Amino acid sequence: MAPIAVGDTIPEGTLAWFDEEDELKQLAIHSLAAGKKIVLFGVPGAFTPTCSMKHVPGFIESADELKSKGVDEILCISVNDPFVMKAWAKSYPENKVVKFLADGSGTYTHALGLELDLSDKGLGTRSRRFALLVDDLKVKVANVEEGGQFTVSGAEEILKAL
Repeated sequence: MAPIAVGDTIPEGTLAWFDEEDELKQLAIHSLAAGKKIVLFGVPGAFTPTCSMKHVPGFIESADELKSKGVDEILCISVNDPFVMKAWAKSYPENKVVKFLADGSGTYTHALGLELDLSDKGLGTRSRRFALLVDDLKVKVANVEEGGQFTVSGAEEILKAL
């Protein structure tokens, strides 16, 4: 499957997350993103070094600026279960904006065409590192990393595009 690209409509899909009341919920991406500008960024794994020390903190630190430029939602997805994503989210007590969403079986990541086979590292199929800027379900920016890179999918690249 070809990776999602600029001009594509994001696929329908449901991801799991814990809401503010600590209730496990299912979030339908289309219902959340319709009529809104969102940033959807994906990481290979919760608690992994680059994801935890660079990728996620960049979006948390840039949340106010992204919001001031019209971004309604900032969503982090990973092929992890919702309990891992909940624990990871709690490791960022300063975060008030970024939602941590679980794609436990990798179904949504597959629909995006952004799987990454890390079986040789004992991690199975995960997500490539990426950042999408989506406006009313249409991809406006698709920054997808190659291999273990972290050069184009950070918050600063999305800010440049706004």
